[in-house]
Amino acid sequence: MEYLNAFLCGGLLCAVGQILIDKTKLSPARILVSYVVAGVVLGAVGLYQPLVEWGGAGATVPLTGFGYNLAKGVGEAVAEKGFLGALSGGVKAAAAGISAAVFFGYLVALVFKPGDKN
Repeated sequence: MEYLNAFLCGGLLCAVGQILIDKTKLSPARILVSYVVAGVVLGAVGLYQPLVEWGGAGATVPLTGFGYNLAKGVGEAVAEKGFLGALSGGVKAAAAGISAAVFFGYLVALVFKPGDKN
């Protein structure tokens, strides 16, 4: 059942993004930023945690999950370090994901030899 919930949650988030791309004049970059901000806001007001508990990776892997992770990290760091935690908590919480993205992006670049499309 966990796999089905993750599939449904992640699929719904992706479907909403695709509908926004198809039916609005919003650029993909604005939609992506909106997803991150939505994750931060929903995490800050406590609405994203129940979605994470139900959807698992379907809620934590998309960009809304990244925003939620940032907000959660900032909240924990502020409770621990005060104001300085607001500046460092989000990056610390998301460091593993950011590092993995950079590392695997580099590996893929080595294997496929990217170049200019011209």
